[in-house]
Amino acid sequence: MEHKSGFVNIIGNPNVGKSTLINALTGEKISIISPKAQTTRQRVLGFLSTDDYQIVFSDTPGYIENPSYELHKKMLGYIETAFEDADIVILIVEPEEKDINPDLIKRLKSLQIPLIICINKIDTSQQQKMNELMAYYKKEFPKADVMLISALHNFNIDVLLARIIEVLPEHPAWYPKDILSDRNLRFFVAEMIREQIFYLYDKEIPYHCEVYIDYFKEEDIPKIGATIFVSRESQKRIIIGKDGNLIKKLGTQARKNIEKFLDQHIFLELHVKVKDWRNDDKILKQFGY
Repeated sequence: MEHKSGFVNIIGNPNVGKSTLINALTGEKISIISPKAQTTRQRVLGFLSTDDYQIVFSDTPGYIENPSYELHKKMLGYIETAFEDADIVILIVEPEEKDINPDLIKRLKSLQIPLIICINKIDTSQQQKMNELMAYYKKEFPKADVMLISALHNFNIDVLLARIIEVLPEHPAWYPKDILSDRNLRFFVAEMIREQIFYLYDKEIPYHCEVYIDYFKEEDIPKIGATIFVSRESQKRIIIGKDGNLIKKLGTQARKNIEKFLDQHIFLELHVKVKDWRNDDKILKQFGY
């Protein structure tokens, strides 16, 4: 059998489980997750490699209908790129979800490559609802594979992976087989800090935060310094909390996750700065957008 390799790009509405799915498929924590929508902001590639194939999975931000900031436009750009370089597209939806953007549906129907529709979170809905949704998507996309999965509980992930391998094009590996992602350590560390912001803070606060790694000193005990950028002074006060109690809690939780990821102890230092970064193209480029 010839070697197979290709880009398998995962798209869908916000908070439907795209990041959980890529983590389940690769067996690694490629993308951060949280209960809040729009946790993923950048396109992240995760690789699953064997002697016979390499699958380049792509996690993308949730589809935004009316972008309000330059940041949102950048996020939509990642989705556009995912359509352009895909060899296989996975559309992930939730039970009872039929409210998909008409432009997105039109784009999906025009695809000339394999489309796999995954109805996720099946443990949260009744079988009759699932059957109705399966019938709906099979009618709307007659050429697509439609399957039920639970990314969180690994249900049917093996079936999905087998189908991906089956329709993967013949091609040499796109990336070295000894790496897991196209992103470096600094990116993952920043994302783990940002992930905890989504868990610890409410309302609009996580959406006004970006994390930048100032330094990463690889010593016996690595020293990491990071700055949390917020849009307004009032948000800075919320991040820090009374007597610094919240930022201490954030630092502790983030440090534990980073230590688990790196499998070693670290020192983590956090600072907070105010800057209207979401509409500043220069700053967004500095952050990797």
